[in-house]
Amino acid sequence: MTSRVIAQNGKRIKILGLILCLLFLLPSEARVQGRKPTTGTEIATYSGADREQLLYSGAKSEGKVVWYTSLAGESYKGIVKAFETKYPGVKVEAYRVSGSDITVRMMEESKAKRYVADTVETTEGNLMFMRDAFLLRPYHSPYFASYPEDAKEKSERGLYFWAIARESYIGFAYNTKLLSKNAVPKNYEGLLHPELKGRMGVSISDPTYKVIGAIIRTRGVELVKKLKVQEIALHTIIPPALLDLIASGEVLASPAIFRNHTLNAIAKGAPVDWVPMDIVPTNVGGAAIAVQPPHPHAALLLADYLLGPEGQAVLEKFEYGSASKNLGFKRWRPDHGIATDKYEKELERWEKLLKEISRKGG
Repeated sequence: MTSRVIAQNGKRIKILGLILCLLFLLPSEARVQGRKPTTGTEIATYSGADREQLLYSGAKSEGKVVWYTSLAGESYKGIVKAFETKYPGVKVEAYRVSGSDITVRMMEESKAKRYVADTVETTEGNLMFMRDAFLLRPYHSPYFASYPEDAKEKSERGLYFWAIARESYIGFAYNTKLLSKNAVPKNYEGLLHPELKGRMGVSISDPTYKVIGAIIRTRGVELVKKLKVQEIALHTIIPPALLDLIASGEVLASPAIFRNHTLNAIAKGAPVDWVPMDIVPTNVGGAAIAVQPPHPHAALLLADYLLGPEGQAVLEKFEYGSASKNLGFKRWRPDHGIATDKYEKELERWEKLLKEISRKGG
């Protein structure tokens, strides 16, 4: 389903969503009167010192948390295992699909007034759409303070719709046995090094398109056009498969490989390495709360876990980056603060430029 179709469906629930959103932003009676929170709004905004104890007690009574996530591979299973170990009696029912599928499912459930999701973790573009369609509830987390403002989506009264729970970084990966050290680029201009001519490859994928966007942002479209002389091979494979070609020596290098994939390959003994460029296109996933979570205590407990040090440590084991840490390079989120339809047009423009400057690969 395209973003335009999703947008049309979203308008149907906008009025109801606006009413709900206004209700959620009313002052919490729990804090005003000093009593324990009971309503969904009070639970979402509770900031007492006994927050974790209160949420866990309520979550055990609820019995489970339904988690919609687009986390890849074994990483979401790692979160489930660690969370259930820390909080016995609270089962995680994970629904793992793409971010767009999560958005469509939540739209359909909202239309049918059948609310299933508690906690949502997916890419920022999808979260922005859900926010605009009033599918998310603003909330408080004690861990928000650990994140910079540009890694959080602000609501009102000190609440946020989400914070970035994990990051994946796109940069330059290369075969360490075949590329000389002085040919390893320090910036996008370095991609013009003679040693790289005819030996770089990229995949037909969003990460590659985002690299084109990053080059335009930092160096201008002129540099993109200059790269045509480098005879970059365009492969119809996913980035991890391209990294395998780099490790084998079939492809020397690529400017559009995920850092976490490269670190995993290094751990397995592959002769590869990864370096950041001028700015690093970043895929992110945020931790949010569904507008009407059936298990409100458990929903907040899982969101806190994802954003807190223990959840972040689990994600880092799978080589995801943390928005709460400075890694020494400048991140860039191409879809941050931009309407979905406009971002899709940008991707189309970057894809067109990529095809103009590349040659057919494997």
